[in-house]
Amino acid sequence: VQLQASGGGLVQAGGSLRLSCAASGRNFSYYKMGWFRRAPGKEREFVAAIFYRGGDTEYADAVKGRFTISRDYAGKTGYLQMNSLNPEDTAVYYCAVKKGLSTPYMNWGQGTQVTVSS
Repeated sequence: VQLQASGGGLVQAGGSLRLSCAASGRNFSYYKMGWFRRAPGKEREFVAAIFYRGGDTEYADAVKGRFTISRDYAGKTGYLQMNSLNPEDTAVYYCAVKKGLSTPYMNWGQGTQVTVSS
């Protein structure tokens, strides 16, 4: 199974973007889907996650109240709605999944570039 993030682009500060994370392959299931980002010169950091069962969500403090993670009913596509973007949100955004509580995130796909201009 491969994941593909899309929906990035160039947006002005205060604007919005909606990222998608699509899974290819059959029988795709997971414990948790997460979004991460890597800004130039920085380590990759956690952004948000959603549990497959129940749909509970988790957010990094830096994006709480501005970003919303969701998934479609089948759970094969995840979304990250990003509002009130600021230049600090500029990064390559990636999605990945955890198969279980103690497993690492995997199935990293190519990310999508988000650039926020001031």
